[in-house]
Amino acid sequence: MANKVTIYIENKPYQVDEGLTILEAAKTVGFYIPSLCNWRNHDCSLASCRVCLVKVEGERRLIPSCAYNVREGLHISINDPDAVAARRTSVELLLSNHSMNCQACRKNGVCELLDVSRQVGARPDQYHGAKTPTTLDEVAPGIVRDTSKCILCGRCVEACKKTQGIGILGFQNRGFNTIVGPTENRSFNNVPCIQCGQCTLVCPTGALMEHNNIPELDEAKREGKIILAFAAPAVRASIGEEFGQKIGTNSTGKLAAAMRRVGFDKVFDMNFSADLTIMEEANEFVRRFSQHAPSPMITSCSPGWINYIELNYPELLPHVSTCKSPQQMFGAILKSYYAEKNGLDRSKIFVVSIIPCTAKKYECQRPEMQVDGVRDVDLALTTRELAQLIRRSGINWNRLPNEDFDRDIIGDNTGAGVIFGVTGGVMEAAVRTAYHILTGKEMEPVDFTPVRGLENVKEAVADIAGTKVRLAVTSGMVNAKKLLDEIKAGNVKYDFIEIMGCPGGCINGGGQPYVFPPMLPNEDPDIWETYREKRAAVLYEEDRNKPLRRSHQNPDIQKLYKDYLGIPGSPLAEKLLHTTYNTKREQYPDVTPETKPVTK
Repeated sequence: MANKVTIYIENKPYQVDEGLTILEAAKTVGFYIPSLCNWRNHDCSLASCRVCLVKVEGERRLIPSCAYNVREGLHISINDPDAVAARRTSVELLLSNHSMNCQACRKNGVCELLDVSRQVGARPDQYHGAKTPTTLDEVAPGIVRDTSKCILCGRCVEACKKTQGIGILGFQNRGFNTIVGPTENRSFNNVPCIQCGQCTLVCPTGALMEHNNIPELDEAKREGKIILAFAAPAVRASIGEEFGQKIGTNSTGKLAAAMRRVGFDKVFDMNFSADLTIMEEANEFVRRFSQHAPSPMITSCSPGWINYIELNYPELLPHVSTCKSPQQMFGAILKSYYAEKNGLDRSKIFVVSIIPCTAKKYECQRPEMQVDGVRDVDLALTTRELAQLIRRSGINWNRLPNEDFDRDIIGDNTGAGVIFGVTGGVMEAAVRTAYHILTGKEMEPVDFTPVRGLENVKEAVADIAGTKVRLAVTSGMVNAKKLLDEIKAGNVKYDFIEIMGCPGGCINGGGQPYVFPPMLPNEDPDIWETYREKRAAVLYEEDRNKPLRRSHQNPDIQKLYKDYLGIPGSPLAEKLLHTTYNTKREQYPDVTPETKPVTK
């Protein structure tokens, strides 16, 4: 337990933990000091925005509260007139270099700059002058960068470096010409970006956003395409947040209802293809394990993670499962088995996935993700984009009924599929089925809890009929690097590893709703620290309530193999459901004028 110190805010005493910054300490006793460079009470080494200035007794200057630790007897004034004026001026200066096209900005309504502007009373057009030249980068499939909206807070720099260990973003130039971006102002498409979108989650403005693909959906509708859509497990755990529901609300029923009402012809649950992935992946693992193939085998469901290994550890690609992700498997099945059974022209089918991930936008465009020249998935829309569609359609979320997803030849699913959305879920689902493959029996209890939780690296041993299978689970590339370095050094101590690109898994994907506590007054004060756990709890609860909780028990999956695929790993299954991954290490040449994004 931390030692306590007494501080004074506006001359009133408060007991707070020693070692906290003024910004953190004030929050714990009910004061909100605005800030734009601080994020989740950490990663604020820059203290760059100067919006959190306060008056501290004994100091000659106003103090950035994010970078000044409390001490016994410290007197602080948040409401000091000079501090109030200075905070307002800081925000007005930021606005003076901002594009201010708020009406057209997709961050409108969740823009921290606008929220802070209201709080400090920033005056519009207080300062006039030239604006920093703009870079608009719309080349990458997952992420758009617009420096006209950047306030140089540095959050994205810190997230890319500390959360993912990649560090492709940084400050460039000096003074008025300073921008944030990849080296030499390259496009995201011309640097080793894994498209995970963690930078978009922390950006306080619309400077970093997911690529908007809704116009492509509209065009498919105009062309009369048959639009088949499915939603990833993690979407149900977060979509309600976009419409005022508390974090941790299960929105499965409303999600299905909303997807129908925005105009999709059929709506499915991706849990089905998660079950299918387990059938292929668990069988692949058992085969590799039995044949003493390169160990460990590593999961391949997360496209951000796949981008990372292709870029940084291509020599370890033989360890990666050849299974496509559930997104790609579902698309392949819809355009083959489903189309044939329903007499549909596959060229008329337009497959849309609703996903929590910006890297999925890249994945569905990969040349490997097609069968006979036809892409598995035509479009990937994030949770945030689906919310935009729902609003645009005039749908009242709170009045939506709870409906089931379609079960038309395909679609039935188990609890094993739903936990794919959280770190450890793929491993747990695979263990449940691998146990059955090796023993012919069902694992009891069905819960394999050693792989649950949000720890950096989780280790476990599964005892399958006396055979010890050594497992590891991690998420976020900072943690993945530790495991990969061990494998590369030959210090192999695992048989099977699950890696997800985003910390916590898909529940914390780059396309998920923003978590900004000042805009969430009904949430717990510590929501920044617990939102991932709350979303994960939704998935585990749905798993517990499912009548079937093992992928191999899914009747639609059983029928799919009996009537069409044959067995896991069959030639047809290999053609539709498996792929190859290749090095990208040589993909990024030196910058040329052609590789730079358009500058306006």
